[in-house]
Amino acid sequence: MSAAPAGPPAVTAPRGVENRPGGAREPADRWYVLALLTVVYALNIADRFSISTLIEPIRQDLHLSDARVGFLTGVALGIFYVVVGLPVAALADRFNRRNILAISLLLWSGMTALCGLVQSAGQLMWARFAVGIGEAGGTPPSTSLLADKFAPARRPMALTLFALGACLGAWLGSSVAGTAAERSGWRAAFLVLGVPGIVVALLVRATVREPRRGALDRYTGNPGVGSFRVYGKLLETLRYVRTQRSAWHLLWGGSVATLWSWGLMWWTPAFLQRSHHLSVGEAGALLGPMHLLAGTASTLIAGLLVSGRVAGDPRYVARLLSVVVGVLTVPSVLLYATHSLSSATLLLWIFVPGVYFYIGPILGLLQNVIPAPMRASGCALLLFFANLGNLVVAPQFIGWASDLLRTHSSAGEESLRWALLLLAPTGWWAAWHLWRSGITIRADQARAS
Repeated sequence: MSAAPAGPPAVTAPRGVENRPGGAREPADRWYVLALLTVVYALNIADRFSISTLIEPIRQDLHLSDARVGFLTGVALGIFYVVVGLPVAALADRFNRRNILAISLLLWSGMTALCGLVQSAGQLMWARFAVGIGEAGGTPPSTSLLADKFAPARRPMALTLFALGACLGAWLGSSVAGTAAERSGWRAAFLVLGVPGIVVALLVRATVREPRRGALDRYTGNPGVGSFRVYGKLLETLRYVRTQRSAWHLLWGGSVATLWSWGLMWWTPAFLQRSHHLSVGEAGALLGPMHLLAGTASTLIAGLLVSGRVAGDPRYVARLLSVVVGVLTVPSVLLYATHSLSSATLLLWIFVPGVYFYIGPILGLLQNVIPAPMRASGCALLLFFANLGNLVVAPQFIGWASDLLRTHSSAGEESLRWALLLLAPTGWWAAWHLWRSGITIRADQARAS
């Protein structure tokens, strides 16, 4: 594989785009690409929520402990996702992002379908390893593509709409997977969600055009990157992020917020089945509308709030995110403490929408405080730490804590409840980082441009 040129590639601008830095118009196909990449993101999230919904039937069918099922469902995917995600993102900062995305989607969709054919814990583990490798190539090239389809002031809005894929995917992984598992067993749920992704991968390859990198930015100079070096590029991006105080706090704020919210949501279906005695289908049916309806409303409200004021004062967005995450930490604690299903349901209707509120704005703000040649790598760094938290640390920590509490305390079958209560207060940690990011974000955004 030959090295890429030192500067931005001399690619002919797509139709409808002026090929000059700082003066280009947004590509005419931007809304189609946004819609299609949102579907891709939905398929990515659907896989995670499907296996989260199926934790209890998988644990019972394969006779696993909480720690073991936490490893198979979360860590087995997360290990490869976080490790492979960094070099794949560096590739996306150098080579054709559309092709990387299509290949990745084809791989993880095929491997998700294969999860529906496994007969043992070992087979499921190897299939999840492969799913993690494929999913690593999903979000970094997508967000980098969208950054070259929408102008800087509109990126937080565009990436907030992109984040709607999380709501759709969570509904697919909760309601659809839960219904399929209730009717035909947990293996059928993976087949239902895996096969459509293969079709979407072919659609991405056939219909998405690769835009000129950085065409909509004021950036006109050499990015300062020599021959292609995967980890050299990532280290360079990390060094740059460390000089940008807002980028550093956005990185940690987004990562801890994901550890808190998505880590809790990972075990919530199992909590409802175990502590409130719901079936897998009932738990999926309860959570699915929360993700689709309330999550979509929350994401759209976030998009409206950031689209009008972010260009003039991005501090507003950072501080708004901090307040929302801090306030929503309270119901995240209460819902695992209550023994009333009706109270837990009400608190979930408050907490679940908040899980989606910060995703798009943080991605958009981070894209604006990182130069164009580093955006996919910057996104990958956020995904590395965020997914290390919610796919590796949270599932395994809660599984271990639940097993430990069941064995060495009087918690018994309520051990999972107490393990979740240990994680819930970390939302306040995330809120602190997000507030701190707003202090220097205006100066950092000007520097990155």
